[in-house]
Amino acid sequence: MKVLALTKYGRLGASSRMRSLQYVPTLEQAGCQITVEPLLSDELLQARYKRGGYGISLLRAYGRRVRALKGRRKFDVVWIEKEALPWWPLWLELFMLRGVPYVLDYDDAIFHNYDQHASSWVRRFFGSRLDKLMAKSALVIAGNQYLAQRAINAGARWVEVVPTVVDLTRYPYPTFETHSEKSPAIDNLPRIVWIGSPSTVHYLQLLRKPLQELAARQPFVLRVIGGGPLDLPGVQVEIIPWTEATEGENIRTCHIGVMPLLDSLWERGKCGYKLIQYMACGLPVVASGVGANIEIVRHHKNGFLANTANDWVASLSKLLQSPSLREQMGAAGRITVEEKYSIQKTSPQISNFLKSIAGKH
Repeated sequence: MKVLALTKYGRLGASSRMRSLQYVPTLEQAGCQITVEPLLSDELLQARYKRGGYGISLLRAYGRRVRALKGRRKFDVVWIEKEALPWWPLWLELFMLRGVPYVLDYDDAIFHNYDQHASSWVRRFFGSRLDKLMAKSALVIAGNQYLAQRAINAGARWVEVVPTVVDLTRYPYPTFETHSEKSPAIDNLPRIVWIGSPSTVHYLQLLRKPLQELAARQPFVLRVIGGGPLDLPGVQVEIIPWTEATEGENIRTCHIGVMPLLDSLWERGKCGYKLIQYMACGLPVVASGVGANIEIVRHHKNGFLANTANDWVASLSKLLQSPSLREQMGAAGRITVEEKYSIQKTSPQISNFLKSIAGKH
């Protein structure tokens, strides 16, 4: 079976890396031949982070995508991350996809880029773009129930929920000795960790006052992985560059993982991947009670859901003060990941979906 995987990014893009690329080895072992064609290369993504945009290189990227689509008939299935030709007319994308069944994969509510756009012109002409694309797909794979419900409402004939997951071979089973005793940091302070990208680090500003209040009570370090510079006066911040090779270890040597979010339509579509990473490393978590976070976090079991500033302060304070509570919740979080959020669980599902579609085609 030959599959054309049209990802949005290369390996530097977390959504592409986790929703598509990490499945390639196991799918190939299952008899699938995967050809990956990213829309935006790693170099383009790095340029965006540095300069704030893609520039003229974006036109060349679309040119490569069009060429990939022209060769689609050599494949049994086209597996698309989100959409093949963002911001292009729907009829043109459907024309470029004709003749081969396609699967759409969503880990973000990108339909709100169109139907919630500030421009009435965009809302009018593009607002239902993804709904119509989903309606004509062979399958929609959604990262959570919010995204799946949108596909169902759009009339998609087949919808499956597959969460964003980790590969347990990259997150070996942690030893649950007290984290404060095993931290390699010279200062030996407990570490609260957040992992993300320059485009999402702004969510940490939601914790500005809670972290400042907490820092005035007890010492800790906020470790920020991959987010770049952060201004939080009164809070000791440790900035660590993200790399695929080191992300697991840089999380594992911390003590608590956090995921603050706004409660808006966009955030309800997020899949809570950083929570899965924290839990895989044996860390308890504190997260906003939004979207998939509610599905992942079992309140008072593997972490806490925090909806107010007082919730954040109280939850983080409890965990900072109690190594035994951290260990207990961290162990529960690891079990959660092993049972529901690992590629070892989801890869056979993805393989079966693709083979089923190819067989019908």
